[in-house]
Parts: sequence; C-alpha cells; structure tokens
Amino acid sequence: MTTFFKLAGLSVLLLAIPLNGAAVAEYPEKPVSFVVPFPPGDLEDILTRMIAEDFQNQYGVPAAVVNKPGGGGGPFPGSVGVANARADGYTIGSFVVDVPVVGPMIGIPELNPNPFVPIGSFLTYPFVIAAAKNAPFSDMNSLAEHAKSNDVTLGHFGAELVPTQVTLALAKKLDFSYSYDAPFDALDCNTLASGDVDVINTTLQLILPCLDKVNILANIGSQRLVSTPDAPSVSEIAPDLGIALWNGLFVHKDTPADIQQKIAAVAKTTMASERAKKLAKETGALVYWKNASDTAMQIEKDISTLNLIGKALGE
Repeated sequence: MTTFFKLAGLSVLLLAIPLNGAAVAEYPEKPVSFVVPFPPGDLEDILTRMIAEDFQNQYGVPAAVVNKPGGGGGPFPGSVGVANARADGYTIGSFVVDVPVVGPMIGIPELNPNPFVPIGSFLTYPFVIAAAKNAPFSDMNSLAEHAKSNDVTLGHFGAELVPTQVTLALAKKLDFSYSYDAPFDALDCNTLASGDVDVINTTLQLILPCLDKVNILANIGSQRLVSTPDAPSVSEIAPDLGIALWNGLFVHKDTPADIQQKIAAVAKTTMASERAKKLAKETGALVYWKNASDTAMQIEKDISTLNLIGKALGE
C-alpha cells in the first residue's frame, strides 16, 4: 500500500511538470516594451509613458517606452517591429488607427493581413490644420481662394495617415490642391516659423507654445476643440469626412487572452487617473478607455470611411 501511494504521488508530480522540464512563469516576469512609432513628446508618447509607469508599479518589472519614428513614413516601420516580435506580451504597440486600417493596404508584407488585435483605445488627438498668423489666409475658405492662384505647401506626418487623407480630401471638396506636400517627423512651431511649409497638419499639443502666432484653420474630427473654440471641425465643413485620429494599444493576434487582459487592466486604470485627466484638460485631447471589442468595431467603421475618402481622392 505504501509503495502504491508513493507511485501515485510521483505520477501527480510528473503530470505537474511541463514536458520541457521548465516551470511556466506567470506574465510578466521580465522587462516589457511599449513601442511608440513616433518621436517622444506628443500625446500618445506621454500617455503611453503613464501606462508604462503604472505597469511597472503594478507588476514590479521594468516597463519602458521605445520610440521608433519612421523617418517621414508614419508609424509603419515601428509597427513592423512589433509585428515581428514574439506574441508573448513583452512587446506592445501604442499605435494610431492607421496601423490596422491603412497598414494592410499599402503593400507592407508584415502588416498584410493585419497581424494585430487591439487591447483597447485611449486617446483621440486634437489634430488641426494650421498656418502662421501672418499667412495671407486665415480659414479654409480663404486658403482655398488663395491656393487657386498661388503655390501652397503642406507638411504632414505621412501621406497614408488619416489626418493627411482628410486634409487632402477637404482640399478637393473646396476645389483646390496643395502645390507640394511632404512628410515630417516633427511638425511644430519651428516648422511654420522657418517657412518650410505654408500649412501643417499636426496635433495641437505640438503648437501650443506658439498658439498666439498661429491660425487654426480647422480641426480633424466631428466637434470643435475646447482650446480653439472659434476654429470649425472638418465635419462642419464636409460632413462625410467625419473621422478622427485615435491611438490604442495593440499586440500580435496570437498573444494569449489572459496577457491581453492584464495589459488592458493597467491601461484602463491609467486613463482614469488624475494625471491623465489633467493632460486632457491642458491639451484638448479626448482621453478615455474603450475596450477591445468596441475598438475593433471602431476600426471597421473607420475602414468604411477611409474607403469613401480614397474614392474621393481617386485612389
């Protein structure tokens, strides 16, 4: 009888040991990277750093933001790195909607088909179309009139990105086109002051230091910004261009569900924090937490809207 119980106990122990002989560690057990495919300092970077800080405090492992700007190519080089990483939750993408919406459409093998699933979304950018205060136009209508007989250049973060597509489609609606447009890694006060371009498509956060020297011609989205209440939204000018740029957390679709849930729980707490609310108040950005399923539905809606914009642009 004693021998039987010893053998039975040994069997239970053997069953509890993984076939490779190693114990299964609970996530997370090592450093975690949050990849932001833009330079540091903008809203997605600041909020992602808050999430990383809270993640580190919650789980006791190092968590850091890694900025991987794309050299004028938008977020896609940075997102490719996340797509190629192991699906284990240790490499998390903090991406604009363009990654799952536009990435699969533009011939990047690593992004087609879309390799990501959303953890959730947390930020809608106060994206604006802006020009210097001394420009010979002060709103979209006067810009359209001026551009019909003068060269007007546009700076943006990438031709494929949602705000750029909306900006170009709006120009077509108003019966004008930019003589030249180019992508920049940073679009701020210096960009306008240097005269590199006449109009920029950027986030309000980046031009707040010189807001008194800038005219906001319109903001990308469906409602006016609290910080610039006199500037109309693009949707007021052209209702069918009602799409905004938002940011969320993404991981490879093969990442285990329990790991996704742990990441989401931290991010949701961060967005409810006082420091996140303070950032929203200071910048006019919308800060919130939208869960994975609702974010996935938003992606599908945005794909439909961008298809309409693409047709309008003849793409």
